[in-house]
Amino acid sequence: MRSWVEVSLGQIRANYRAVRKVVGSEVEVMAVVKADAYRHGAPEVARALEAEGANWLAVSNVDEGVYLRRQGIRARILVMADFLPDERAGLEEFGLTPVIHSLEDLPAARVPYHLKIDSGMGRLGTRASAEEIARAVQAVPANLEGLMTHFASSGNYESRQTDDQLAHFEGVLSGLRAAGLTPHYIHASGTIPVAYGRKAAWWNLVRPGHAIYGYVSPARGSAPRRQLVVKPALSWKATVLAVKNLEAGSLIGYGGIHRAARPMRIAVLAAGYADGIPHRLGNRGHVIARGKLAPIIGAVSMDLTTIDISASPEIRVGDAVTLLGSETDVSGSVVSIDAQQVAKVAGTISYSVLCGISARVKRVYVD
Repeated sequence: MRSWVEVSLGQIRANYRAVRKVVGSEVEVMAVVKADAYRHGAPEVARALEAEGANWLAVSNVDEGVYLRRQGIRARILVMADFLPDERAGLEEFGLTPVIHSLEDLPAARVPYHLKIDSGMGRLGTRASAEEIARAVQAVPANLEGLMTHFASSGNYESRQTDDQLAHFEGVLSGLRAAGLTPHYIHASGTIPVAYGRKAAWWNLVRPGHAIYGYVSPARGSAPRRQLVVKPALSWKATVLAVKNLEAGSLIGYGGIHRAARPMRIAVLAAGYADGIPHRLGNRGHVIARGKLAPIIGAVSMDLTTIDISASPEIRVGDAVTLLGSETDVSGSVVSIDAQQVAKVAGTISYSVLCGISARVKRVYVD
């Protein structure tokens, strides 16, 4: 194979159990498997989570939910960002639960739904008052099963935004309860409020995504001690297509943006930005070759990436190097590169690194 990812379904299950342990038995865990489970493979991940006891999964749109149903997934599926007119028939046909973001859409609801409150993120969700929401909900026959919101800055403990969003959401919830509306599920939290123990934001359901795949973003400010320990479930490898020696002064890659300062031995990898290696890693990033960090040199091109293997001259055509993951060197030390490290070098976020891994990269599943 030119390039492939190895996904540990055992680690996916372990990460899910870690979330369950933190939130306790009174809180339901809805694992987020949108965007092809952050490129880990939605059907395979969903099956592993079902086997672990997950009752709820979350996707972005109806197509993602329908795909999982057709793959045999039986868990409840929340469609978080799609109530478009052309997609609504699929919600009922495939037993999907929509999130409704606007009171104007309520009359079109035909199945139990969750209503999203814009508590201060300024994106999807209604900004109506509790009184307006209550009148609109009571005017339609479909069941308000859940009430939810989404935090904009939950990892930033230097900001009051999350506290303000919580206060707004709690105010709406109190108003609805006073009007006799009691949605069964109340939820607001993704990975970070779980990981840092913001229990007031858990209610009776949490929606971890990043944590299921082994990541927790670092918090800013005076955050509480982190309670959640998870490990990456995905490693990414690429095959060496060519090895050659270059003289000092040789130019490497498009634009000749790297000039060899000394004689060097290079390897050309069968992966580039079309596979998901961030273009900005050119002359900045590293891979792991035979247990040693090997610099990426020159520009990352569409299908190929060049690395300096002067420290690992034994590398041969057909060998694999690690783009994400860990290797052990000859001394027994473990060398690792994860999506957060790559994101820092590339000037992006770890979500983007994971979701950027192309569909043409083969997926291999291990337990």
